Amino acid sequence: MQTPFESVPESVCILRLSAIGDTCHVLPVIRTLQAAWPQTRFTWIIGKVEAKLLGHLPDIEFIVVDKGNARAAWRTVRQAMRGRRFDVLMHMQLALRASVLSTLVPARIKLGFDRKRARELQWLFTTNRIRPATNQHVMDALFGFAEKFHVYEKVLRWNIPLPDAAREYARRVVPDGEQTLIISPCSSHPLRNWRNDHYAQVADYAASALGMRVVLCGGRSDIERRTGEAIMNRMKLPCENTIGKDTLLEFLATLERATILLSPDSGPAHMASAVGTPVIGLYAATNPARSGPYLSRQWCVDKYDAAARLVYGQPASALPWTTKIERPGVMDLITVDEVIRKLHSVLLALARRR
Repeated sequence: MQTPFESVPESVCILRLSAIGDTCHVLPVIRTLQAAWPQTRFTWIIGKVEAKLLGHLPDIEFIVVDKGNARAAWRTVRQAMRGRRFDVLMHMQLALRASVLSTLVPARIKLGFDRKRARELQWLFTTNRIRPATNQHVMDALFGFAEKFHVYEKVLRWNIPLPDAAREYARRVVPDGEQTLIISPCSSHPLRNWRNDHYAQVADYAASALGMRVVLCGGRSDIERRTGEAIMNRMKLPCENTIGKDTLLEFLATLERATILLSPDSGPAHMASAVGTPVIGLYAATNPARSGPYLSRQWCVDKYDAAARLVYGQPASALPWTTKIERPGVMDLITVDEVIRKLHSVLLALARRR
């Protein structure tokens, strides 16, 4: 007798509200399922900030909710679900607020993570679970939802359309023919951020020794603006500071034209992967094997094990897989010389590829 997971569903609802990096991880899973199931209709319940990056995709229906307003999110989803029923809900978020919203989605199958990984009681809100696995990258864990339906060939494709206006903006920031280092210095957690003077030293080296154009990028928060100003004040050579001046799509278009992105564990690192730009990731507070830029993990400066030994007195392999070592000083384990060596390695690899 055929199980529900051996048939192709007509409709699938994806529940993943946040964050930018994680939604970038979800999209290849959807692209994989679209390739395997060309007739299936996909609906995605997504946060409003993330929708600014992905909400215009033409082949996915989006239900956009305000994560910061639980009542408004409830009303939005409840109204959107009236008169509807999905074959499958893929509940991809380990947050209680998302699980509460999942109760509004009528679906024959509500698929979530296996019991061990279903944190914040997610297992109470699902009818079925993906195969248990350990020590996976976040994106590989999400591909478990496709594998539950025996779809194993990963399609590492994002295909995010960029408006002409965004491309024109990016051409002004990154002119044709100029090798450009984008520095996106801030993450969502300040203890994942590197020192401003270290960014400045790498930027000066890239400009003086390698002839690269250096551009600072980031959002509109006070910490991002202050960080950008601090880096510029510590640099000996000029650079372009676009922090707070672009939209998410303009930033994505800028990343697409860049040569390399330098960033800590952050959404921009995964946006760069989505457009094929190499990332030098700075990792000590978090584990690049779990959350590093999927296509650039070989370029990460990985001090996670050193941080584990410093803070916990034991190797990273002895810690739970999801452990974050967000402690003062751990990012100082990353040296300027190590980043410069990675910079040379990426440029050499790009030259060989050409």
